[in-house]
Amino acid sequence: MVTGPEFFRHNRMVFAEKLPDNTAAFLFSGEEKKMCADTEYRFLPDRNFFYLTGLEKPDFILLIIKKDGNVTERIYAPNHDSAKERWTGKRMDFSKIAEVSGLAEEAVRDRETFADEVFKLASDNTVRFGVDGNSIMEATREFADRSRKQGREPLDIAGFITEMRLVKSDCEIASIEEAARVTEEALSEMKKIIRPGVTEYELYAKLEYEMTRRSNMLFAFQTIVACGRNAFYLHHGDPEKEDDGVAKEGSFIQVDVGARVNGYCADISRVYFVGRPESDDDRRVKLLGLIRELRKTAFGYIAPGKTFGGLNSQMYDIAGKWLADQGLINDNFSKDDVLAYYWHNTSHFLGLDVHDVGSRDLVFAPGNCLAVEPGVYIPEWGVGFRIEDDVVLTTDGCRLLSSGADDLEGIIADTACSDKT
Repeated sequence: MVTGPEFFRHNRMVFAEKLPDNTAAFLFSGEEKKMCADTEYRFLPDRNFFYLTGLEKPDFILLIIKKDGNVTERIYAPNHDSAKERWTGKRMDFSKIAEVSGLAEEAVRDRETFADEVFKLASDNTVRFGVDGNSIMEATREFADRSRKQGREPLDIAGFITEMRLVKSDCEIASIEEAARVTEEALSEMKKIIRPGVTEYELYAKLEYEMTRRSNMLFAFQTIVACGRNAFYLHHGDPEKEDDGVAKEGSFIQVDVGARVNGYCADISRVYFVGRPESDDDRRVKLLGLIRELRKTAFGYIAPGKTFGGLNSQMYDIAGKWLADQGLINDNFSKDDVLAYYWHNTSHFLGLDVHDVGSRDLVFAPGNCLAVEPGVYIPEWGVGFRIEDDVVLTTDGCRLLSSGADDLEGIIADTACSDKT
């Protein structure tokens, strides 16, 4: 099951129901960002715009007008221009825009007519403008600023869409599950080349190649591959080719990665031990035991009615007792003592954004999707890592969307086997 025009049409209908009467809501796909003077970064549309349209091109505008209880929908898009398209690539046919978004074809208008539409709406003092206050796009901010200069304080419509995005439909959940499958297949292929001497750069390139060939070239976030002590930099986004970036026998590799499918993100972290541990006293194995206990508790705790704060408290208690048993903190430890080793929150919402919309103070509800990533980092041992999987809230608990794999044999990259292949 994948997202399609019916999904986007339904989202707009629900959004319009939430929209106050006599409001014109403007949502912008956004603009391309310059990478240098003559080229742009690969474009990712504003996520709320995408949620309501399924469209992924720059300089599109969705207009939803609710007046006297009646709803009008329009999309403004760049029309064909052979001279411009020669240099910047082909533009979508209006018929294709209608097909993807689920709008009637006559509701798709030339972007050049948008200013006239705004002028007409601005002349009606009974209509209030609405914009997405959470958008990171310049077009949204510029439109809101112009409205204010004309004496119109726009209504922030972001909250209406956030409320909708928090509870995922079946097709959204299926998309996250597929993104997780793609990610784990890529991880499996990457693991095959782990050996002493392999670099973060090689592993990074292998991961992104395997994800690209299975999904697309826009991933959920910047891929993280960190050898050994580089794992103590939680967002180690620049893979290295030498020194600390080279895998060593007896060390470990932290990977944090996510594919994107139908616009939806996976967020998966795995750790790999370079070489087989010689004994259970191996500190990598000891820490793995704690992380596995934390994960089991987290998956058992997460359920409707629970919170991120409650989940973190559970993790801090278990981690604190373990750290005290290892002599790393006192038996009468405080939360701050634990936070010296437990550096990040245990979980976050997941969806169209890898850190998806929604307050951390919200109570969990069925249909919420979460990434769950307990992690402990012990500089004194030179060992620290997290293992992360994705879940969806059910009526009485949660269900894994990724494999949940954390057994020792799956984590060991047996370099003796790697040398033979």
